Amino acid sequence: MRLAKKIVQLRVPILVLAVLLLIPSVIGMAHTRINYDMLTYLPEDMETVIGQDELMKDFGKGAFSLIVIEDMQPEAVSKLRKSIEGVDHVDSVIWYDSLMNVSIPMELLPEKIYNAFNAENATLMAVAGMSALVLDLKNLCEKEEPVYVALAVVLAAVAMMLLLDSWLAPLVFLACIGMMVLLNLGTNIFFGEISYITKALAAVLQLAVTMDYSIFLWHSYNEQLKEHPEDHKEAMAAAIHQTFTSVLGSSVTTVAGFIALCFMSFTMGRDLGIVMAKGVILGVIGCVTVLPAMILLLDKPLQKTKHRCLIPDMTKASKGLLKIAPVLLVVFVLIAVPAWYGYRKTSDEVYYDMGECLPKDMEYVIANSKLTDKFEIASTHMILADASTKEKDVRAMCREMESVKGVKNVLGLETLVGEDIPLEIIPDRMRRILESDRWKLLLVISEYRPASDEVNEQITALNTVLKKYDADGMLIGEAPCMKDLIETTGHDFTVVNAISIVLVFLIIFFVEKSVTLPILLISVIEVAIFINLGLPHYMGSTLPFIAPIAISTIQLGATVDYAILMTTRYKNERLNGAERKEAVQTALATSIPSVLVSGMGLFAATFGVAVYSNIDIVSSMCMLMARGALISMVSVILVLPALLLTFDRLICATTVGMRCLNHKTHENHKEGVLA
Repeated sequence: MRLAKKIVQLRVPILVLAVLLLIPSVIGMAHTRINYDMLTYLPEDMETVIGQDELMKDFGKGAFSLIVIEDMQPEAVSKLRKSIEGVDHVDSVIWYDSLMNVSIPMELLPEKIYNAFNAENATLMAVAGMSALVLDLKNLCEKEEPVYVALAVVLAAVAMMLLLDSWLAPLVFLACIGMMVLLNLGTNIFFGEISYITKALAAVLQLAVTMDYSIFLWHSYNEQLKEHPEDHKEAMAAAIHQTFTSVLGSSVTTVAGFIALCFMSFTMGRDLGIVMAKGVILGVIGCVTVLPAMILLLDKPLQKTKHRCLIPDMTKASKGLLKIAPVLLVVFVLIAVPAWYGYRKTSDEVYYDMGECLPKDMEYVIANSKLTDKFEIASTHMILADASTKEKDVRAMCREMESVKGVKNVLGLETLVGEDIPLEIIPDRMRRILESDRWKLLLVISEYRPASDEVNEQITALNTVLKKYDADGMLIGEAPCMKDLIETTGHDFTVVNAISIVLVFLIIFFVEKSVTLPILLISVIEVAIFINLGLPHYMGSTLPFIAPIAISTIQLGATVDYAILMTTRYKNERLNGAERKEAVQTALATSIPSVLVSGMGLFAATFGVAVYSNIDIVSSMCMLMARGALISMVSVILVLPALLLTFDRLICATTVGMRCLNHKTHENHKEGVLA
């Protein structure tokens, strides 16, 4: 209480400091690098990652992109190639004039090489440098992200204005949360960089999951005003003290959900998890320091703009729900099985090709379609073979690789000219592109798309051939990295789920001092997660691979609070002498308004982004969060009371301080039977 009074006393300096901290936060946010390449988050000890590092170190290349050029004369294409080489982040461009003078007809090339780079009125260039996918994704993100925040703020404000008792308070809440969001994004500079998914979702997620804390303080402050009508500062100090305890308990499960993501071997989970855990902690700090200062500063207009709460008294509704509790419990059990089945199938049906997350009218997607239609090229792999490998062995290896199903061509120094022609005639510029002191670089042109079953089988076969000729050789590129990604995230899904459940179980165990209650509460939310993530399977839609892993932990951590709130009230009622049914009814009636406000707030903050975003990975995750909030909210209101009623005796027997209630209930039951 002493700290709470100090916060009230120092409210003006606290507010001034918060505003001043926004300056370095904005600077930090502007200087935090955004990583748009998800494959860089693979474990560093994987061969594909080591190979990518070697490619960059020895050849200065991060990726190869293919450019389709239509209806241009060779001289014009040659000029274009030289212009492209002058573009930032482009290391080199490979085309016909890299090998021969354009005055020499292309038809003199070996037929295999000619067909690899020409089709009807089109020709291909291989560009070593920034990936086209990364560039298109970056441009789209920068265009859409401000709209995400605007939608989340507007819809969250409308939801709170309707569901709370004030028109102005939601705007004050959002101003405070906005400060904490900027502080969170600004302090990311200490990490050096964050992923584009983290940047796109951080503000929306932080707003969605920390909004409750402001609502807790507001409700507590208004309650304290009844006890201290003449001293608003005293009322606020009491509210801060009361809120801190509630918010601390609530935030711990949310932080645990995000911390669980840090255990992913695919380290983008750690990126999102740390940033969001930091955001929740800053949200708690802002709620008990900055927000009280803002409320006291605007106290008069806040009191004048209060209105009647639109949520009615829930006593009658709670009685009605308890009457059908057995039916609701049966429905819950029946739904759980198909929900779990759909959940398991959805996790198997995810996609990994990030090109699929972009709109169909994006240049990258259009170019890929043309590449497939005209040249039957869907992906390009790269091979790093030891520079000392004999020329005849490289040629033999290339022939074997070209016999692998789906491989169109294998291109390297040894394949650009016939076996009877010495490699010395190849221009030095071309040799530098494809050979270093340590490595020979070969390109494998594939008909199969990255992340497909066919390309994964192809990669396995190519690796077998490569290791036969060079045990230390490496097959790298987008498709091999995605194959590793598939294997990595399959393991991550199981690990992260288990860790999040264990962490939340332990938190509820210590909060409620019960063995049974954590199982019941987690069961309710887990079935809600099964329903949420099972629906895509039954609806015939696929999700980006990161969505099921992230949402399963975020939904558990963020919405199990609804269940904890109701359960805590039920426990208090039972300990204060209420009978089983009366305790559950009171807990349900008093908790429904808070659960509704919390669930609808999370829904409102994420639903608009889900509908608007053209980036499927962002849209999918926000839709899952919005839908998950509603499903968890409904599950807690309908199912949890039925579980508390059904397992009351077991709860009393396995909860510290409630064992005596079991004896009383048993005695009362005996007296009722005798009477």
